[in-house]
Amino acid sequence: MIYLDYNATTPIAGEVADAMMPPITEDFGNPSSAHPIGVRARKVLENAREQISNLLGCDRDEIIFTGGGTESNNMVLKGVAWSLRDKGRHIITTKIEHPSIMKTALFLMENGYEVTFLPVDEFGAVAPDEVKRSIRGDTILITVMYANNETGTIQPIADISAFARERGVLFHTDAAQSIGKIETRVDDLGVDLLTIAGHKLYAPKGVGALFMRKGVTIEPLLHGGGQERGLRSGTENMILNVGLGKACELIQGYLSGEIPRIRTLRDRLYERIAWAVPKAVVHGHPEQRLPNTLFISFPGMVGEDILSGIPDLCASTGAACHDKTVSLSHVLEAMGVTKEVGMGAIRLSLGRPTTEDEVDQAAQWLIDAVKDKIGF
Repeated sequence: MIYLDYNATTPIAGEVADAMMPPITEDFGNPSSAHPIGVRARKVLENAREQISNLLGCDRDEIIFTGGGTESNNMVLKGVAWSLRDKGRHIITTKIEHPSIMKTALFLMENGYEVTFLPVDEFGAVAPDEVKRSIRGDTILITVMYANNETGTIQPIADISAFARERGVLFHTDAAQSIGKIETRVDDLGVDLLTIAGHKLYAPKGVGALFMRKGVTIEPLLHGGGQERGLRSGTENMILNVGLGKACELIQGYLSGEIPRIRTLRDRLYERIAWAVPKAVVHGHPEQRLPNTLFISFPGMVGEDILSGIPDLCASTGAACHDKTVSLSHVLEAMGVTKEVGMGAIRLSLGRPTTEDEVDQAAQWLIDAVKDKIGF
């Protein structure tokens, strides 16, 4: 098996798995308890929080543990909507966001809010001027993902946040795909809120975090005992939170050397495919793109058909087949990709364990499968 679907999920790093053992066997106390075991658990929890804050360049108190990226995104949109409903009911986002943003925005529209879904260009990038023009007097939130999960296109977050600050509008970015792949520092980005998803960065599934800048207030999504600054009540999941903290600590050691290595492997993968299949089309920005992501189409073909002929290659497609019809992903549709081209889209996303041999083998499998389908 060759796994090239790291944008979908990552394995748990060995060091992360090791770090999760003490909360299971020793540091099992409730962090809210005042006795010594509870105090020790609180110290462990706060250490994990600090590991995350060090990665993002923020204060420890600005990190809120959540159950994952979807929960963090829901917490932001619903929390801001409820807390600022007397100020305004207009939200700005894009047409390429993760479903946890898109569907929450639609939910809010059903409950009296207005949402502007901004278009993107052929590379899947939103224009900062489009955001600026969309800001109204009743705009309460702008949310734009940092990097897209399909194309890998990196959005001009710092430029957009400058417009948001000028108008006094809260700005959130879903950074689930960027953390661990590119530098992600909250002050450089100028964001008020930022989403983290553990299973995208070699931590467990079912854990995430939300950066919320000091001074920002939102309505809690969960009410109860008042944990996590009263924004996410419920006894903290020590095991998963410690895993997320350790994963963020590891990123600081990996990032500088890993980015060039992964980019080189991704480009090697593309060059081998493009040489053999010159009609292949790459989706996403040619330069402002995650170093690990290659979203490539084979026009006139169906991605699922190609991958079905390569059972040992784990990858994702950009279109789904239902009852002999092919529907493109909302990202490809927003980019204006034709069905003829988009239905043959395959996303290949590399990770830390990816090797040069795996890249070469995957390229050859894809080349052989494509040539077999078109009768070369």
